[in-house]
Amino acid sequence: MLTTTICFLFAGNPLLDTLYFSGENIRRGYFWTPITSLFIHADLMHLIGNMVFLYIFGGALEKEVGSAKTMLAFFLGGALSFILSLYFYGYDVKMVGASAAIFTLASIVMLIKPLKFSWIFLMPLGLVAILYFIYNLLAVYYLTSNVGIGYWGHIMGFLIGLPFGISWSRGKWKINLLITAALLMLYLFAASIIAGALF
Repeated sequence: MLTTTICFLFAGNPLLDTLYFSGENIRRGYFWTPITSLFIHADLMHLIGNMVFLYIFGGALEKEVGSAKTMLAFFLGGALSFILSLYFYGYDVKMVGASAAIFTLASIVMLIKPLKFSWIFLMPLGLVAILYFIYNLLAVYYLTSNVGIGYWGHIMGFLIGLPFGISWSRGKWKINLLITAALLMLYLFAASIIAGALF
């Protein structure tokens, strides 16, 4: 299970300058950075948050498809998300963290095991995945300031995971997608009822 990462909590580290992903670093010949950036986090909270999501979605996926496929999706999804994000963020922006790779795992779990219940989130994983995807879609539309979060990278990671989920679902991805949509509708309905009662 992918449960370890490196967290650099200090700036100006010469080693770090060769490990984070950016278009400029690729131009310099640091071709390993789409992988090494997955193991670098901005601070301890960034690291802890990603490890919680990795434990939940990575563990669920690993039980279904095994360690090799889980690692393939993690590394490929993360690396491609960094590369595709260059279009949205430009060549000078430094990108780090495993979030986009975890979004890849989340979308696969959504298409393979959407009803797997998470006691940490208190809801099925398919619902967690689609809610976080929608949140990121809304974030790129409404959050115009530089908030330091790679929402486009998260979206790229989620979309990269869809072909994996379709391929590994053994033909059940359509029904699992419908289940996820039904869970989302129930959640939104329940949330509107609760909000109406409170306000």
